Order: sequence, then C-alpha cells, then structure tokens
Amino acid sequence: MLTLIVPGLIWTRQALADLTYDLPLPAFTTLLGRGRLRRRPPQTGTAALAEILGLATPLPAAALRRFALHDHPGDADWLCLDPVRLSIQQYSLIVDDPQQLKLTDEESSALADSLAPVLAGLGHLEVISAQAWNLKLTAPAPAFQPLPEATGRAAALLPLDAAYTPWRHAINEAQMLLHVHPVNSAREAAGQAVVNSLWPWGGGRLPDSSACISAHDLLWSDDPVAQGIARLQQFDCVPLPAAFAAAGTRRPLAVYEALEQPARVGDALVWRDELARFEADWLLPAVDALRSGRLDALRLLAPGDSASAELQVSRGDLWKFWRKPCALSELAPA
Repeated sequence: MLTLIVPGLIWTRQALADLTYDLPLPAFTTLLGRGRLRRRPPQTGTAALAEILGLATPLPAAALRRFALHDHPGDADWLCLDPVRLSIQQYSLIVDDPQQLKLTDEESSALADSLAPVLAGLGHLEVISAQAWNLKLTAPAPAFQPLPEATGRAAALLPLDAAYTPWRHAINEAQMLLHVHPVNSAREAAGQAVVNSLWPWGGGRLPDSSACISAHDLLWSDDPVAQGIARLQQFDCVPLPAAFAAAGTRRPLAVYEALEQPARVGDALVWRDELARFEADWLLPAVDALRSGRLDALRLLAPGDSASAELQVSRGDLWKFWRKPCALSELAPA
C-alpha cells in the first residue's frame, strides 16, 4: 500500500474547476471516479502525518529535526528559532518562504554567532542547518504559530501576555542587530533577500518512541521533522523520489509538498505546473502499479486549511469501468 500526503491540493470548488479544466489528468480523474472519497475536517499536512504515525500534535519540531539532522536531543526542551524574511505587502508583514533565502552555511553561522548573546537569557542557540536553527531552552516557552502554517501569510504579532514578554524583547533586539549586520549588507548589495527576523515555533521534547504506532515501514520525505519521526519509530526514511516506483513488499508513506506553497500564496501557474508533474510522475505510475498488481492499494490524503479529503483506491476498484472519471473539483467541499 502507498499512502500519499499531498497538502495544497484543495482550493474552492470553482477555483479547482477553473484551474484544471484544460489539464489532462487521466490518472487523477480515474482514481477519483473509481475510488472512495471521504470528506475530512480541516487539517495541516503535519497533523495528517502525525495522525497516521500515531503522534500527538503539536509536534515538537525542534527536537525531531535535531534528531534527524544532528543527534539525540536528550531530555531537554527545544524550540525552532528560524531565520526568516518579513516583507511588506500593502498593510501587512508577510512571512516569506524561508527556503527562498538560500543562506549559505557561512552566512548562517555568522548571523547565529552574533545573535547568540541576545538570546542567551532564553536558551542556547544551535545551527542545525543553514535554514534551521534550534534553541535549547533554559525555561519553558509559550506556544507559537508553526512556521509552515505562517509562510505566505500575514505575520501575527506575539500576544501581550506576560509569558511572551521576554520573547518580544529578544526578537525586537535581534531584528535591530540583523538590520545592520554585515551579512545582510552583503546580501542586499548582491540583490539577495535579507534575514530580518527570527520565527519561534515547534517547541517541546522528543516524544516517547513507545507511543508511536505505524502501519508503514518506509517514509519518503524531504522534511527534517518527518525524517526525525522516522528515526524515532526506527523505520527507513529517504528523500522523496522524483517519481513513484513500486517498493516491493515495503509499505511506503510519502509526503509530497510541491503544491503547498503555490496554493498558499495563490500562484496558480506554478500550482498547475506542479499538479501536472504530480500526475505524470506519481499518479500515472501508481495507477499502472495498481493494475499490474505491484501495488495493492493507494491512499491519498489532501489536508487543507478549509477542508480536507481522503481518497482510497484498491486494485479491484480500477476494474469498476462503469464508474466514470471524476473532475478534480470534487475534492473541494460543496
């Protein structure tokens, strides 16, 4: 069985109809027509992954990605504190996609070294990768909006509660330091996006591995948080393949994220291109594997902010020729 988590698939029904009316999607429309579609409540991609793998949410992203990219985080509480760029659009500050920064390891280290004293009262700053910084907390932290959910949206101010006061002060001081930092000056001169803030999220400690339950034994994902879950559950995890190929007796779970960001920012052209790629590289080979018996079943989860959907298709379902192909707009709520 193949399980696919594909955030970013669901728009409004009319938007999906307009976006896909001229796209040839024979595999997707066949699967929708012959499979079993179930409506689900709104859900993030991370929450869908946690549900499948038997983990409670919110996930302790900092501890999990440290486990994936570095070593065991121990019993400490960790918090993601990632470098970001906030851009001004009309009357809002928008959280840009952090991957667009393309920081080098040297730039990231230089920025983190300068910021570490500012954050010392909250914890020890550690660079996990150029785009991923963790803070080993010296005291419990309040809850923050996850960066994946904030990306492409207007940045919300931190609450005025007393628990957030030291965080507001530290981030404000960090923003002032970043404004004049030589790394940002060099990037600006080169026409590159600058780091102008930090985003705290994903706090907590590593879960107890005995609490994890999974029907899968292979994870395909480029997300370090997902990779940390796989390591915690002691099954294999590799980067998402370019295309689907049957994995023999393995039970793969794939997280396909290419549609999420263009859907979040409303970039219809990029989304259409990514959907066509998903059809060609994943769904067409999956349908072929179902027909040939190399795959017994396909489960597709489409988590979304306004609604989610789940599609299940068995090998036998493909022989139900009397069921006609179904438009992609059927994924959206009525």
